[in-house]
Order: sequence, then C-alpha cells, then structure tokens
Amino acid sequence: MNQDIDLVLRDWDYKPGVVQARIVEAHDRRQVIQMRLDLGVLQLEIDGRPDGTRPKGHETYYHYLEDRARAAQKLGQPFVLDEEQSQEADQEFLQFYHRRVCWLALRQYAQAIRDADHTLTFMDLVKRHSPGDEYTQAHEQYRGFVLFHRTQAASALAVEKDNPEQAIDELRDGLERLKAFFIDFGLEEQMEEDPMVQHLRRIETTLREQYAIGATLHEQLEQAIAAEDYERAAQLRDALKKRER
Repeated sequence: MNQDIDLVLRDWDYKPGVVQARIVEAHDRRQVIQMRLDLGVLQLEIDGRPDGTRPKGHETYYHYLEDRARAAQKLGQPFVLDEEQSQEADQEFLQFYHRRVCWLALRQYAQAIRDADHTLTFMDLVKRHSPGDEYTQAHEQYRGFVLFHRTQAASALAVEKDNPEQAIDELRDGLERLKAFFIDFGLEEQMEEDPMVQHLRRIETTLREQYAIGATLHEQLEQAIAAEDYERAAQLRDALKKRER
C-alpha cells in the first residue's frame, strides 16, 4: 500500500491563520474530516472520539472517567484524577478542539454544538475531580473560548433554520454564560473589551438591524415579568410554546 501523502499535500496548499477542513470518503466509504496543518494533514472521525478509539471500552475518555467517579461515589470514596488520567483528559480536550474548529469552518453547526457541549461537560468533571488548583485553572481559562464557539454555532444554526429571534436569544444566553466566566476570574469590568464578546455583540446588532427585531419574545417576556404584567407574560409564554412547536 502506498503510504506517501505528498500528492495530498501538493494539491492542498496550507494557508496560515485559516482553518482548512474538508470531509472526504475513506477507503471503506465512511466519511472523515481532514484538517490541513503546516506540517501535514490531520484525519478525524466524525462521530465518537475524533481519533476513532474507545478508551477502556468507552465511547470517550470522559465517559470512562465518569464511570470511575460514579463507582467511587457509590463506595463513599473520593475520586481525584491521577497524572495519567490528567494527561489522557488533556489529549481528548485537544482532539475535540480540533474537530470543533473544523465543524465551524465547514458550517456544520449542530456538530460544533455537540462537540462544544462535550468539552464543557468534560471541563465540569475535571473541575470536580481535579488534582489541584493549578490543573483546574489550566483548563478553566479556556471555558470562555469554548462558550464563544458554542454561542457562534447556536446562533448560526438558528439563522440557518430561518429563526433570527432564536439566534438573538442564543447570543444573549451565550453572553450571560460568558459573563459568569468573567466573574469567576474577577474580570467582569473587562468583559466588554474582550474580542470574543465584541464579536458576539456585533452579530447581535447585525441580526437586529437585518431582521428589524427590537425585542425578541423572550426579551418581551422578561420585560412583562419585571413589570408584573402577568397577563401579557402568559400570552408571551403561549407564543413561545407555539413557536417551539
């Protein structure tokens, strides 16, 4: 079997600063993602763990650690990540990061949300069972970046489904979650200066102008509750339920 990838690299020029991704068909006809890097190409599975493995027989290493933590809890014992587990967790975080940015580049927003949610859930587990503050902070510092990606994807998916109001609500929800992130790091006053936040604000402004949306149904509901206009609030809840259906 010819293992030379010179032809692949020659026909796919590397562009610095740009996420270059494509979906191709492997020899067994399954679809995989390829990501162009300066030194070659990464190939990732589209489902399960990006490297296609099943750590300790589990779908992902997160699921393995979750089982270990649950088993320890049943025995009334603490569960703390050891050095090997910490390294394995870091490897999976990196793999899901690569696939997440590929999904965003490919405009496959539902898949980007799925992978972002996996990472956020895994970060929660690591935070609960971290071996120390240094390891915790090394991961928590990236939570805002993952939330940014998830918010982008959720908003874009709503626009794709012709639901600009939901897109704005997704942006507002994401910004609230980012606010909690900045508060945790004592940086709330600097939040509006952050490039991620500014980018999401610009998207929100563009959507409101493009679709002439002053206040979404969710925003109107919040205003009605704040004004104690419960009849109006009930009407808005019904409208939201109808829209969701």
